[in-house]
Amino acid sequence: MRTLYWLAVTMTDSALKAFCGVRIVNRENAVNDGGAIIACNHASFLDPPFVATLYRAPIHFLARNTLFKGLFGKLIERLNAVPVDRDQADLKSMKTIIRTLRQGGRVLMFPEGTRSEDGSLHEAKAGVGMLIAKSGVPVQPVRLVGTFEALPTKGRFRAHPLTAVIGEPIVFTPDELKTKSREGYQALADRVMKAIEDLEA
Repeated sequence: MRTLYWLAVTMTDSALKAFCGVRIVNRENAVNDGGAIIACNHASFLDPPFVATLYRAPIHFLARNTLFKGLFGKLIERLNAVPVDRDQADLKSMKTIIRTLRQGGRVLMFPEGTRSEDGSLHEAKAGVGMLIAKSGVPVQPVRLVGTFEALPTKGRFRAHPLTAVIGEPIVFTPDELKTKSREGYQALADRVMKAIEDLEA
């Protein structure tokens, strides 16, 4: 399983460097030990594999549950994907994510919830705030630049320079994590999205 994961990451890293060119800012901030939410802006299918190349330790991904079928489903499961039902509250997936985080895993999440259709940043959803509160782990903001231009929501791939800016982990206080309201979850999510926005390429 680990061999397949690192093979995929190595191939992705080589391809992105060869076809696009890659610049990484503050790589020393990358959390490679212990549980953490990696919170990143989302504008392209390139985002998850690109983020994986930033870390020396495996990370986990969230993927639509309908993708877990046949050989493709088995493949993405071996690449650390966690199935999520985006059409309704999915308590089973939430418990799996929280357990993964508490056991020391790093999980990539996109606070905006879905890909940006114009490449710009959008408001965060409260769901990521709830997972922050429930898991209690640090949150690492990451900002990607250039992935939308390289592979937009609607369009074909074209060579374009890519940049990843890795921010310092955000450690929320026990009082901040006590919230159980939607407003409280939204406040946590908004703080994370602001941290992503503030990262300069």
